[in-house]
Amino acid sequence: MEVEKYGVVSSNEIDIAEGLRINSLMAASQQPIPDPDKWLDEELSRNVLITTVDYVLDWARSRSIFPLMFGLACCAFEMIGTAASRFDIARFGMDIFRWSPRQADLMIVAGTLTWKMAPAVKMVYEQMAEPKWVIAMGQCTISGGPFRESYSVVPGINRILPVDVYVPGCPPRPEGLIHGIRKIHE
Repeated sequence: MEVEKYGVVSSNEIDIAEGLRINSLMAASQQPIPDPDKWLDEELSRNVLITTVDYVLDWARSRSIFPLMFGLACCAFEMIGTAASRFDIARFGMDIFRWSPRQADLMIVAGTLTWKMAPAVKMVYEQMAEPKWVIAMGQCTISGGPFRESYSVVPGINRILPVDVYVPGCPPRPEGLIHGIRKIHE
């Protein structure tokens, strides 16, 4: 059996060769899809939807939000009420409230946020997967509420986290939270 000897190849040359192979594969996979009107007959076009995988995944993600409850005070009871049969938050794709930030993409903060609790809230937010949203529920979360002059209360969660939707009230009604969730869906 004859063994061929190859010269020593540097890692830079290997990287260049792999890069060229990857670029050629990418170029071959990015050929335009022909217009469906040209090859799809009329009867079939009424029953077939043509789209991209990314669009379908984005649509599915927007319809099924996985919330993480961060109830710090009395607003949390109104948040829990949305899961009851009267308000049925499952209609909006939120059947299960998550208890792990790695499984959640929506953080609902409800109640008075203190400076001592702020680092924990920030850490939980940073552990959430992208895309992620934050709903500030209640006056205490939004502006500190009646405790805003206290030395220990954060005067608004927007000083700690980027907030996407504010749900005002003391405490806000479950309908307000559902309205905020619908704003996230949009």
